[in-house]
Amino acid sequence: MATDASVIDTDDVLTQAKAWRDAGKGVALATVVTTWGSSPRPVGSQLAVSDAQEMIGSVSGGCIEGAVVTEAQQVIDAGAPKLLDFGVSDEQAWEVGLACGGKVQVFVEKLD
Repeated sequence: MATDASVIDTDDVLTQAKAWRDAGKGVALATVVTTWGSSPRPVGSQLAVSDAQEMIGSVSGGCIEGAVVTEAQQVIDAGAPKLLDFGVSDEQAWEVGLACGGKVQVFVEKLD
């Protein structure tokens, strides 16, 4: 399977997420649902995360991935979905490195 997030398509992300789930792992799926201005990944980009800290895909090209993975782990544990907002005016966005001048919303849900 490809390791470069720029060449991993949605089918690969979903196939791997299903494989993790079928293996009994907790899995969360993060999907870019809104962008504004300059954003590193388009709407529909996905990142799957397992409870074993495995990841495939990308929602940001790296600048907010760490924060999304942390939130995904919480979603796996709690079961409740989250809508994450990152933008140029958000203090958290600068902390995680979203200095591209845009805004991105990422929906994170647990796969059952």
